Amino acid sequence: MRLSVVIATKDRASYIERALASFALQQGAPSFEAIVVDNGSTDTTRSVVQAAAERSNFPIRYLFEAEPNRGKARNRGVAVAGGFIILFCDDDVVVPPGFLAAHEAAHDAPGLVVNGAIVNVPDYEHRPKPSLANYSGAFLCTCNVSIPKAAIDAVGGFDESFDLYGWEDTELGVRLRESGMRRRFSWDAFLWHIKKPSEETLDVLARKAVEKARMARRFIDKSPSSRVKAATGAHRLNLLRAKYLLPDSLLAFYAGVASDERANATVRAIAKTQFLDGIYARELSRALEK
Repeated sequence: MRLSVVIATKDRASYIERALASFALQQGAPSFEAIVVDNGSTDTTRSVVQAAAERSNFPIRYLFEAEPNRGKARNRGVAVAGGFIILFCDDDVVVPPGFLAAHEAAHDAPGLVVNGAIVNVPDYEHRPKPSLANYSGAFLCTCNVSIPKAAIDAVGGFDESFDLYGWEDTELGVRLRESGMRRRFSWDAFLWHIKKPSEETLDVLARKAVEKARMARRFIDKSPSSRVKAATGAHRLNLLRAKYLLPDSLLAFYAGVASDERANATVRAIAKTQFLDGIYARELSRALEK
C-alpha cells in the first residue's frame, strides 16, 4: 500500500459521502486506502461510510473514536494505516481526479511534508482551479497534507492534549521541522474545501476563535519560541491591543456590520475579520494571564 488517506469526521455524513465518492474517481493513482475515523458522531456517518465501503473500488476502513479530539482521531487512523505515506484531509472536501497522483509525485525525495493548495468554495458546484490566493506558507495543514508514516511515528504523532479546535497540526509541524523534515507546496495536489455560508455563521466562527486562543496558550507552553509566539499572535503589541483597544462596544459594532446584509460585501468581510480577530486576541490575552 502506497498511500493511506486519513479523514477524521463528526456528524457530517453528507460531507464524508461526497468526499469518499471523489476519491473513487482518481486517475493514475498509486495503491491507496481511506481510513475514516468517526469522532463521536450521532448521525448516520457509520452507515454512510459502511455503504460506501461496500461499493467502493478502493479499501475503506471505518473506526469509531468516542472522545471528541481531532488529534486522537487522526492518531487512531495513522496507527492502523498500511500506507507508506499518510495523507490527511478534512471531511468537507472534494478532490480532483489527479489528486493522489499529484501527492505521490511530489514525494520525489525523502523527508518531505507535502501541502497541497486548498480552494475554499461555497458549494459543490463551484470548481475553480487554484490561484495565487490559495498559496499557503504553512508547514502543515491537515486539510490537505501528506507525510511519510515513519516521520509521523518518529515524532510521536499528534499531541492529544490539544482537545479543542486549533493548533494541533501546527504543533505537529514544529516537531516534524525540528526532526529535519522539509516542507513542499504542490499546486497540482489541490482540492476544493466546501465552506457553506449557512454553516459558517458568526457564532460558530467566534466559538472556534475562542477555542483556538485557548489552544494557543497550550502551544506556547509547549513551544515558547519567538516563532510560535508570532504565529499565535502572542506578542506584546497584539496583547496590549487586546487589553486596551478592543472594548465590547467595538466588537459589537464589527459584529453588527458583518451581519448586515445591506452593507457592502467587502465592508462586511473586513468587519467579520476584525470581529473574529478581536475575539481571538482578547481570549488569548485572558488565557495567557491564567
